[in-house]
Amino acid sequence: MQYTDKYRSPLGEITLASDGDHLTGLWFDGQKYFAATLSAEHQERELPIFELTKEWLDSYFMGKIPSFTPPIHLEDTPFRLAVWDLLSKIPYGEVVTYGELAQKMAVLHNRERMSAQAVGGAVGHNAISIIIPCHRVVGANGSLTGYAGGIDKKIKLLTHEGAYSESFFVPKKSTAP
Repeated sequence: MQYTDKYRSPLGEITLASDGDHLTGLWFDGQKYFAATLSAEHQERELPIFELTKEWLDSYFMGKIPSFTPPIHLEDTPFRLAVWDLLSKIPYGEVVTYGELAQKMAVLHNRERMSAQAVGGAVGHNAISIIIPCHRVVGANGSLTGYAGGIDKKIKLLTHEGAYSESFFVPKKSTAP
């Protein structure tokens, strides 16, 4: 059985999903691929995992770097899971490009090259927004391309983290993952 709960963020309503013990989804309401991993049969319920996730989100939106990550369980292709693992290693306030992620995936898979578009598809289908920070991925020239929650939210998240200024954007490149 899957369970859901709601969180009211400064950027809008967020739906949380869980298998009862782990966070399995976190989406801005109405975003692209909203609740794509959520089964049709689910119940709204208050659970300890949701309280922990809300504590993480409260800390994040207060401008603090959360000192913990709620237990997460994701099911998908090995490729997407590997991309999401790389995303989870991008530090707060820093960005990487789709191309850089593709290079890291190529190394992980002992390949000479990896498609940045394939990596972008995996980034876009990330089921746990913010905590697995897909908003920290930018285009080759630092452009703010793509974000399932909407570019406006991506800008606000990066601005919140100090990685974006509306007057001038210089991506603070990450040395991770």
